[in-house]
Amino acid sequence: MTSTPPAERSRLDGIRKFVPGVALCAAGAAVAMGIKHFIPTLSPLLIAILAGAVLANAVALPSRLAPGLTFTSKKLLRVGISLLGLQLVLGDILNLGWGVIAMVVAIVVVGISGTMFMGHLLGISWTQRVLIACGFSICGAAAVAAADGVVEADEEEVLTAVALVVIFGTLMIPTVPLLAGALGLDGFHAGLLAGGSIHEVAQVVAAGGIIGGLALTVATLVKLARVIMLAPVMVVLSVMARKRSGGQQTQVKRPPLMPLFVVVFLVFVAFRSTGVVPAGVLSFAGSLQTALLTAAMFGLGAGVRVATIKKVGSKPFILAALSTLLVALTAMAGVFLL
Repeated sequence: MTSTPPAERSRLDGIRKFVPGVALCAAGAAVAMGIKHFIPTLSPLLIAILAGAVLANAVALPSRLAPGLTFTSKKLLRVGISLLGLQLVLGDILNLGWGVIAMVVAIVVVGISGTMFMGHLLGISWTQRVLIACGFSICGAAAVAAADGVVEADEEEVLTAVALVVIFGTLMIPTVPLLAGALGLDGFHAGLLAGGSIHEVAQVVAAGGIIGGLALTVATLVKLARVIMLAPVMVVLSVMARKRSGGQQTQVKRPPLMPLFVVVFLVFVAFRSTGVVPAGVLSFAGSLQTALLTAAMFGLGAGVRVATIKKVGSKPFILAALSTLLVALTAMAGVFLL
């Protein structure tokens, strides 16, 4: 019987350490997607975040789960974000019209710059401001994780930003339909408001479904247009992060000008927009993307501790509320201008 070479044994040990945590995330994702199957109005991503957080705060998770949880919530999440590009067709976005596209750009630019400025006045760290600004202005927890991949924020800051996205985005689900009704908006303009103001794609779909069919279609397209803004924003953030680490090149690894997952995301957007991707491939990629993002959300949720959220104080919550209001007001201004 031949013994395993030391190098191969080391590689196997390196892989094994991830298995328990990845398996837990996979199980959490399976449960969340199972619930989604029976209750279609619920988002598996939100279910997974909440389930992970409840589990982590209800029981003490073994330390051997940590490597796999981190791997899933960081590495696998970036794969899921890349695959999101296959769900975007540039032609559908352009068909909204240049006015709507300008509105989307304004929401992201005003949302991020305004949140960064308000966070500075509140004395919040640069990285925490970046995470909240991107999460609230672009596409929720996925944008938080994408920004973290560029600026390398503290784990506590990432988990706080994700928790805030869940809290405030969920509050927006009933608020936007009520507001659209109070303002007398038709389906198209109500969809613009929902897609332009709510944080997560799943939250937008939930709110759009409450309003009605046309609003759901428009809201989803507007939200996907905001998702496309993820790529240029990450490039700008990467440049800023490189400048901030400019005097510490020997101690700190500078981020790439364009992260690999952003490059893959853009390639997939371009590939999907050609119209040559078979329907079966798109269906499989969509299911895989949902599974990966759901597992990653469970991993992120498992890192959320009530004690940690309490420890960060009230300032991030104040910034999250102000950012939500700023993005919503910018979206509302765009709706009325259009």
